[in-house]
Amino acid sequence: TMPEEINRILTDQLADLCLTPSRDGNFNLAAEGIPAERVKLVGNVMVDTLFRLRPTARQRAMPAELGVEGKPFALVTLHRPSNVDSREVLAELLQGLREVAAVMPVIFPIHPRTRQRIDEFGLESLATGLRLLDPLGYIETVSLLDQAAIVLTDSGGLQEETTMLGVPCVTMRPNTERPVTITEGTNRLIDSTRAAMLAAFNDVMEQKRNGGYRPGSPEGWDGKAGERVIAALMEA
Repeated sequence: TMPEEINRILTDQLADLCLTPSRDGNFNLAAEGIPAERVKLVGNVMVDTLFRLRPTARQRAMPAELGVEGKPFALVTLHRPSNVDSREVLAELLQGLREVAAVMPVIFPIHPRTRQRIDEFGLESLATGLRLLDPLGYIETVSLLDQAAIVLTDSGGLQEETTMLGVPCVTMRPNTERPVTITEGTNRLIDSTRAAMLAAFNDVMEQKRNGGYRPGSPEGWDGKAGERVIAALMEA
């Protein structure tokens, strides 16, 4: 049901060389009938960017600017139509975030679509207690991600970045194009409900308190994917 997924599958068929970010991509391409000689596991180029710019992001010091340096805080992003275009769903999520905010600060760089829906649906009162910010750039976002206690999101990219930063990620979606972040990383999928959000939040915080939180790192997510891309292109 996702147009971008259809476009990805079409692109797989057209490409002479398919470079995958994780080994499950190789299995998916084989299931699509792509010959193995057209597939090369190279790792995640997004991780290269993250590792290169993380020192700059740390210098940006967004947590200190927002007064949460050294304190546990939750970072939130919400923008997908399934979460923000329904008044009932958005109200549920805002209510859950308010309860999280009773435990720790909730930093919420808010997408224009989400802000518009909050206004249209008359849900401003449910957003009180949340630290609403204008949308942030990449450096500012990574600066916050790097120190967040937990991320609550429906974003795709944040699932990858939190995995490499070792930050628990709770993704409010029924599925993900990045399943390796669940099997080998820090990510978990939940229903878009207040109850599911609070259950996941409490479980993550309990795991961290008890030392049971041990994030993994997927194969090839080491900051050298770009080098393997170039090598694969040279060999093609």
